[in-house]
Amino acid sequence: MTHRQHPIGSGFTAASTADDVLAGTDLTGKNVIITGGHAGIGLEATRALTKAGASVTVGARTPDRARAALAESGLDGVEVSRLDLIDPASVDAFTGRWRASGRPLHILLNSAGAPAPAELEQDPRGYEVQFATNHLGHFQLTLGLLPALRAADGARVVNVTSGAQRFGDIHWDDPHFADGGYNPGAAYAQSKVANVLFAVELDRRWAEDRIRGYATHPGVIVGTALNSAAGPDALRAQGLIDEDGQPIIDPEAGKKTPQQGAATLVFGAASPLLAEIGGVYLKDSDISPLDDEAKPVTPGSIPADVASHSIDPQSAQRLWELSVRLLTH
Repeated sequence: MTHRQHPIGSGFTAASTADDVLAGTDLTGKNVIITGGHAGIGLEATRALTKAGASVTVGARTPDRARAALAESGLDGVEVSRLDLIDPASVDAFTGRWRASGRPLHILLNSAGAPAPAELEQDPRGYEVQFATNHLGHFQLTLGLLPALRAADGARVVNVTSGAQRFGDIHWDDPHFADGGYNPGAAYAQSKVANVLFAVELDRRWAEDRIRGYATHPGVIVGTALNSAAGPDALRAQGLIDEDGQPIIDPEAGKKTPQQGAATLVFGAASPLLAEIGGVYLKDSDISPLDDEAKPVTPGSIPADVASHSIDPQSAQRLWELSVRLLTH
């Protein structure tokens, strides 16, 4: 399989921050939507993109809570619009409001994510919640915003994924674990593979419309809701917090601050270095190399380079078709 997963020598490192990546970049006049842009790395991306001049709209399930979090961070001028990714009517209402505004959309940053529940949880359609939130809701959102993305005459869609894409695949015959065998890690990995495959197929389908797709691995950000849900014992065993419960920051090992984690998000969203490249998985503010070597996760090492199955073009097309069927079921 030919692929584009070759680092380009961006000049950034694992320790680079979102401000480092956007230094000298003027995004005045650019419209941005960020799902979950009021918390964690989403909040940091909102701050950095706003600082660079972009007009940012945050999609949030609870708008009042989002506005309070943004105001607390000095971002009370950021627009907030209600969006519940596992409610198709809410997604349609969000995209309808945006299209009615007549604004082009230059950057769509699909950042929101659901933590892995210990027991199987399903949305009202019977869909497993991580797949429904992390992938399917964003898939519906992106398709609904296609007219606005086209109107930008140069747009980017950035899906936040994870190094967990290495450790799982799409459960093609039972993506919602309806037949049993639910495992939180397997469900999370499936949703993260889906984020990458979605970016690959989006880029193939829409590049001629000057819409490019990217999947970004931010690193492991200790303190976010997704990681905190694991509990202190699990975080300690993974080498993410010390005995006093303080985060262990080691960017080269993939353990990052929110500012460092958001760097790769805004790299995908706005870096001119990617002007002619799309359909790739990004890590440490560069294009990730391809790595299919089996490597365990240890306290000192968190493998996160992209695996072949996560960028397989046949799987990417198959997932797109499956996602369309699930939305119309």
